[in-house]
Amino acid sequence: MLNKNSEMMQRDLEVIWHPCTQMKDHETLPLIPIKSGKGVYLYDFEGNSYIDAVSSWWVNLFGHANESINTKIKAQLDTLEHVLLAGFTHEPAVELAHKLVNITPDELKKVFYVDNGSSAVEAALKMSYHFHLNLGERKPLFLSLTNSYHGETIGALSVGDVALYKETYEPLLIANMQVPVPKDQSKEAANKALIVLEKVLKERSDEIAAFILEPLIQGAGGMHMYHPAYLVGARVLTKRYNVHLIADEIMTGFGRTGKMFACEHADIFPDFMTLSKGLTGGYLPLSVVMTTDEVYNAFYCDYSEYKAFLHSHSYTGNPLACSAALATLEIFEQNDILGDNEKKSVYIKEKLEKFLDLSNVKEVRQQGMVTAVELEGYDVSERIGLRIYEYALSKGVLLRPLGHVIYFMPPYTITYEEIDKMIEVAYEGILKLEIRN
Repeated sequence: MLNKNSEMMQRDLEVIWHPCTQMKDHETLPLIPIKSGKGVYLYDFEGNSYIDAVSSWWVNLFGHANESINTKIKAQLDTLEHVLLAGFTHEPAVELAHKLVNITPDELKKVFYVDNGSSAVEAALKMSYHFHLNLGERKPLFLSLTNSYHGETIGALSVGDVALYKETYEPLLIANMQVPVPKDQSKEAANKALIVLEKVLKERSDEIAAFILEPLIQGAGGMHMYHPAYLVGARVLTKRYNVHLIADEIMTGFGRTGKMFACEHADIFPDFMTLSKGLTGGYLPLSVVMTTDEVYNAFYCDYSEYKAFLHSHSYTGNPLACSAALATLEIFEQNDILGDNEKKSVYIKEKLEKFLDLSNVKEVRQQGMVTAVELEGYDVSERIGLRIYEYALSKGVLLRPLGHVIYFMPPYTITYEEIDKMIEVAYEGILKLEIRN
């Protein structure tokens, strides 16, 4: 007789096609049915617990079933579940927009609501192109960094640099090109990459609408990290050559890098900032595009001029999602989250020093509450990330490595004891690989 976990897995595989998954893997790799979550833990139907060391794909900030966020959503549920945002508005959307304007760089004065990260990137790309068009310029090209990822809808995929995706969908993609990402976190690497950026902008800025980047950390690109000096230089150059700068803070926003937003490390403001993931504390889909009065005003016109921005989603500015976001921001307002995170990030860095003694560890890198351990000496076909994933699950920790990169991005509510377990399990898994190798 099947236990509840097995029953749920079987019923799932009959009907669900999972994301980022080769479904054939599940002929041998068990799915983990989750019944509930509390704090940093996820619980299956048999009572097994797992530390959510990746914040359920980087969205969860303050733990599962957070009482403050739960209360806010429940109150909103009894008031208004949804209303169209065209010609109508509601209090959660208005309050959230004001809060976002207050905590993002001063120049970002307008909030455009969307549904998810990829959609926010799509909207930002369209806004940039349409802005230039409204000013009489046709700029059909977008610029991004090598090794970048911005989502998987057509526009977002176009400006990313994931080889497999781009090769598969190449005929569908919009015009784009890449410039080199700084090779490491040194200032020298940043300056070297800026030389190439300036050359490209000097030659092709009349074609380029915007330069989009993930500030400081390339998430799906193996948690590759670079120096804030690159952001400073990129802002100077994009302004000089009349090209928009889009900061994709979907993963880096809301404290992940040690400041509220990664752009703050360089003290710059982009023309567009995309936000999602942690915006609702990991509860509900919601994203925004923050932009300037200059961009907004280029679309402000009489109806007959046809300059209005053409983009909409049915669930834009959903009241329940906005309420979750308001509750999330209130937690930041009422607690020294960034200060506490700084202490935890120092602790994590110290705990990871022993990883450098392992022969199969190439590098350990960190930016705020994001830490990555890159392994070396393995072929892609060995799927060592999958082996680490399976081992960690057997020990009660959810890790989801990016190829040869094992990373930690836990909810901010994680305790020091839970950090110890998370790191020790990863160390043991890597050690087993080293011994077997």
